[in-house]
Amino acid sequence: MTTQNPIETVAQRIAKTLRRHEVEFIFAQSLPSAVILAAEAIGIRQIAYRQENMGGAMADGYARVSHKVGVVAAQNGPAATLLVPPLAEALKASVPIVAIVQDVERNQTDRNAFQDLDQVALFQSSTKWVRRVTVAERIDDYIDAAFTAATSGRAGPAALLLPADLLRAEVQAPAAARSRNLGHWPLDRVRPSDAALAEVASLIAAAKAPIVIAGGGVHCGGAAAELAGLQQDASLPVFTTNMGKGAVDEYHPLSAGVLGSLVGPRSLGRHSSALVEAADLVLLVGTRTNQNGTDNWRQIPCGATIVHIDVDPVEIGRNYESVRLVGDARETLAALRAALTRIDLTRRHADRLRVEESIAAYWKRFELDRYEVATSRSRPIRPERVMAELQDLLTDDVTVVADASYSSMWVLGQLRAPTSGTRFVTPRGLAGLGWGVPLAIGAKVARPDKPVVAIVGDGGFAHSWAELETMVRMKLPVTIVVLNNGVLGFQRDAETVKFGSYTSACHFAEVDHAKLAEACGCPAVRVDDPSELAYHLQRGMEEGPLLIEVMTDPAAHPPLSLFARMDEAA
Repeated sequence: MTTQNPIETVAQRIAKTLRRHEVEFIFAQSLPSAVILAAEAIGIRQIAYRQENMGGAMADGYARVSHKVGVVAAQNGPAATLLVPPLAEALKASVPIVAIVQDVERNQTDRNAFQDLDQVALFQSSTKWVRRVTVAERIDDYIDAAFTAATSGRAGPAALLLPADLLRAEVQAPAAARSRNLGHWPLDRVRPSDAALAEVASLIAAAKAPIVIAGGGVHCGGAAAELAGLQQDASLPVFTTNMGKGAVDEYHPLSAGVLGSLVGPRSLGRHSSALVEAADLVLLVGTRTNQNGTDNWRQIPCGATIVHIDVDPVEIGRNYESVRLVGDARETLAALRAALTRIDLTRRHADRLRVEESIAAYWKRFELDRYEVATSRSRPIRPERVMAELQDLLTDDVTVVADASYSSMWVLGQLRAPTSGTRFVTPRGLAGLGWGVPLAIGAKVARPDKPVVAIVGDGGFAHSWAELETMVRMKLPVTIVVLNNGVLGFQRDAETVKFGSYTSACHFAEVDHAKLAEACGCPAVRVDDPSELAYHLQRGMEEGPLLIEVMTDPAAHPPLSLFARMDEAA
């Protein structure tokens, strides 16, 4: 006598498959309802966002910190279209998200049904992979394919479109059940050949002035420990890109901070870029060699030999012809370290003290340059003072999240990573304004027992006010620091440099953000005395949630190269 497999709905099959991939949370707004009800019934928690463009950013923050796939769900129509921006950020930043999107019923396609849209076309430019499922019996196959697409190779978002009637349809559990967990990333660990690694080891040993530039791929690949080992073993100075911030301990004597457009007055890069200019070998690790990370592609010397490690073969050689090491950052660095043990590194070790002394001098000059603003008692408060007070509270347990624009630049340029692997989460894929708060909520879901601090400007915060209610309702306490200068700072300053004037949209009416927070049930304080900053920052990190509205100097801006001439003339 044969026993038939049980009958269940497609939505129930989806929920069970998500659980197999160790999905614990879905960032959703109760849609598609059939899926959410089935998921909640088996213990998968819904993190219910308020604004339809915020759920994707929450899933992004969760994935970056947890190294699990972020799952976001949405209804067809406007909710689906509002997923495009956060998915595009995840695509550019190499973050795995699976988007579960409801679609119109199968027999209503192309009939102008309510909220019908060609969602395959909608998501094609903002995801790695998008499919519309029409056959109930293949739902397990498609869920696994979505997770595989998201977590393999260069990670990124995948979208699965599910007609509403399909979700209600009954289906028999497959006779040959799938059992693998595809919910962690990177899914595959690959590395270059031994011959390619031996060649690069020889290049490093023979170089007169080699440097490493580490990008976000180090965090994506979980490669911070291997990078720290390479730095120590081969006496290599290490810079990071914006997204690579925290990949190495920035107190290590061979760590030279963030490289990129932060090279204006009062910046570390103004001094440390000399080390880059003198390099004859540049080892790139997990970086897209993008515009901001190279200060408009001007920083990497033309005469240097470039070696590029990246899991995406297309990124290698995109902007700089390179010796190719295609592979996962962690595995490739581990194999390169092994290759270096078979090479004479006398030259590297002999030059170490000189390089360390140079880097120490850069940091010292930077500290002297910024001392006046970092210790300023002026009102309105200088953002550098806020960062200096936060620095004293940083440990490897703290995740710092920043919004786009100046918030990111203050964090990346002013804070110093206390350990290798410290997480600084910034939306530098597309740099969308307003994603700081939802990214921080997602990071808190990933590490609920660790402090999360979000640094946001008043301009970006206006995009995500409503998620204060989400944070309170879902009991996800984040310390939110709103730098309130009453102006869209980057917009004003960039327009001034380029056109000599700026548009009327740059200035805001006065907003009491502390009252907004309190209206949502979030404790809040407005700070205009810099001596109060340390107390409230510590209070927020220990007790949370807390919104700290800091009244900041509207004339302050990060030391970007775009403003260097203006600053020098001041």
